[in-house]
Amino acid sequence: MTREQYILATQQNSLPRTEHPQFYPVGIYGWRKRCLYFFVLLLLVTMIVNLAMTIWILKVMNFTVDGMGNLRVTKKGIRLDGISEFLLPLYVKEIHSRKDSPLVLQSDRNVTVNARNHMGQLTGQLTVGADAVEAQCKRFEVRASDSGRVLFSADEEEIVIGADRLKVTGTEGAVFGHSVETPHIRAEPSQDLKLESPTRSLVMEAPRGVQVNAAAGDLKATCRKELHLQSTEGEIFLDADTIRLGNLPVGSFSSSSSFSSSSSSSPSSSAPRQTIYELCACPNGKLYLSPAGAGSTCQSSSNICLWS
Repeated sequence: MTREQYILATQQNSLPRTEHPQFYPVGIYGWRKRCLYFFVLLLLVTMIVNLAMTIWILKVMNFTVDGMGNLRVTKKGIRLDGISEFLLPLYVKEIHSRKDSPLVLQSDRNVTVNARNHMGQLTGQLTVGADAVEAQCKRFEVRASDSGRVLFSADEEEIVIGADRLKVTGTEGAVFGHSVETPHIRAEPSQDLKLESPTRSLVMEAPRGVQVNAAAGDLKATCRKELHLQSTEGEIFLDADTIRLGNLPVGSFSSSSSFSSSSSSSPSSSAPRQTIYELCACPNGKLYLSPAGAGSTCQSSSNICLWS
């Protein structure tokens, strides 16, 4: 570069510029700025509304440090006061009420309590319905509160009643479809004890004897056909001041020592009235009366024994 060119170049650069410089604004202006302010204001209002709703929910639900509403978290577990409703399944280990109030489980339909094993299989179920209470389990027990003694137990094999006294208050008594095994049957004081079989037979058996005792009343045994008192090895003992056998057939004694059935006939008006009779027994066990005489007037070949 020559000297003239250098001088010319430096002179051109040193000359003041006459054109005005251009400035570019930085930021948001116009409708964009107004929209931004509007969104910020809307966000602020939303935050205030959310804060107010949160405070209202905390106030209504009664949130505290110990719990929420009637629900309190204690060291022993969860305490719930008042009436509560559970819309979904509730899984707990133990449920108990306060010492001075009962525990009430209420439902519009049935209340069902299930018990399952470690595999989730149903092992026991208790259902309380409007018409019945059903229990499905292998063994059902009712125990006394003080001693823990079994008062009632039932399983597939037997039903055991462990109470000292079984009292049936129904007007029709107790009906048993099969045999009944018991060491003692007793009625209430001043009440009658009645064992009855309306259509079948009534059998009382014991390997060491059957004792029927009426300490302050009468003992009455009534049947339609036959009454059997049987002792295989011992004896039948009737202990009473007076023993009466009514409606026994009466036989008549003749000089030929023959008997004829005269249960429906009456002695002649000229003959003296017979007031003393002898109780006779046939070989088959039938009893009949025979007019008493100086000796025994009983004969096994009488018509009463032969035609009985």
